[in-house]
Amino acid sequence: ELLDLLANYLAGEGFDVTPLADPVAGVAAALSGEHQLVVLDVMMPRLDGIEALRRIRAASRVPVLMLTARGDDTDRIVGLELGADDYVPKPCTPRELTARVRAILRRTQPVDDDEPAPAVIEAGPLRMFPRQRRAELHGHSLDLTSTEFNVLEALARHAGRPVGKGELSQHALGRPLARFDRSIDVHVSSIRRKVGIRPDGRSWIQTVLRQGYQWIGE
Repeated sequence: ELLDLLANYLAGEGFDVTPLADPVAGVAAALSGEHQLVVLDVMMPRLDGIEALRRIRAASRVPVLMLTARGDDTDRIVGLELGADDYVPKPCTPRELTARVRAILRRTQPVDDDEPAPAVIEAGPLRMFPRQRRAELHGHSLDLTSTEFNVLEALARHAGRPVGKGELSQHALGRPLARFDRSIDVHVSSIRRKVGIRPDGRSWIQTVLRQGYQWIGE
């Protein structure tokens, strides 16, 4: 019932939706390259959403929006750690889900030619290419999810200065940072693992008490 409700609402909002109740078929569809975004429920028969996400992330960077039980922080954090771009707690309204879908798609599509955007953002050995949505450190490509790219882009644009979690949430997720929301912290932790440490042994991304995070570019 939930699947039909959300699929019909999204279709009414102009989206081309492929509703699938079988998680194995859903993973195959997610890996087909024919979809711009996946909405993935954690609670499914045969194959839970966490394992489905793990299989998707093993082969694809397609944006994934998780549906999680309200108050279930474990599934939420595990999902983000495995590469989910964002989550919506259930029960959710179709309007809320649609808003989250639009926010992710806005931030994962290539930049239009008439929009002012730098061709390259450089912050020390980090180079980011917003139009192509790719990043490299010391000349090596970084394998980032769409949300991780957005977070790192915001930090790179303000290299050497702290960026608040609220600003990162707006830039990366398209929504205000809710109280007790650890999404940005989990995404930053994942980025830290992917970029490694500086030659001096410090992290490239520093935590600034009560101010947020900052990229150390030099």
